[in-house]
Amino acid sequence: MRDVIGLITARGGSKGIPRKNIATVAGKPLIVWTIETALASSVDRVIVSTDDDEIAQLSSKHGAEVPFIRPVSLAQDDSPHIDVLVHALEWLRDHENYCPEFLMLLQPTSPLRIPEDIESSIEIANRINADCVVSVKQAQASPYSTLVVSEDKKLKSFIVDSEGYQRRQVLPKHYALNGAIYMVRSDVLLEEETLYPDRTYAYVMPPERSLDIDESWDLYLADLILVDRCRSLID
Repeated sequence: MRDVIGLITARGGSKGIPRKNIATVAGKPLIVWTIETALASSVDRVIVSTDDDEIAQLSSKHGAEVPFIRPVSLAQDDSPHIDVLVHALEWLRDHENYCPEFLMLLQPTSPLRIPEDIESSIEIANRINADCVVSVKQAQASPYSTLVVSEDKKLKSFIVDSEGYQRRQVLPKHYALNGAIYMVRSDVLLEEETLYPDRTYAYVMPPERSLDIDESWDLYLADLILVDRCRSLID
């Protein structure tokens, strides 16, 4: 078993949905769904990186560690996510003399992931000796069938030489990031400052667990799905 920390990044500001990370979804603040899932998995520690006192207190109440408050400079709309991850690792190294083998980024905007998704990602890293494991979903729209609209409203293929892929049956399988899991070796992250080093492998998640909340409609869908999921567990 690898030494893995689950890092949940949750800043207080949000342009699209105000206070998104603590918006109520199926009776719980959004971030709590990710905290509970991480605590139910085999990650060694669940740590929240936030600049917001309310999010910090809420996270601690639900069992996550909040050993530091993220600097305001790393909680802006244009703050690179990599810098937030590096800050967490450097803080743990400088204040606890601790560096996990892997850091797993768990964004609160993916509340439909389950503990088995986390375990499967760890299993891939163990089996392949990966530097990074990233969750993806099979994309619905193929880039070969995607169109662009010119200024005069004429339709054109997004990919110029896509004529050989007009039939759905011959389209190559294609995947998209779903934002649920980024598991990266800590020393690689600190050295290369990327979530996509050469030895990055995919963990394919099903679409029903791949919702990434970006706007109000996504919150509405997550609420419906999680309420139904909880009802099914009771029944």
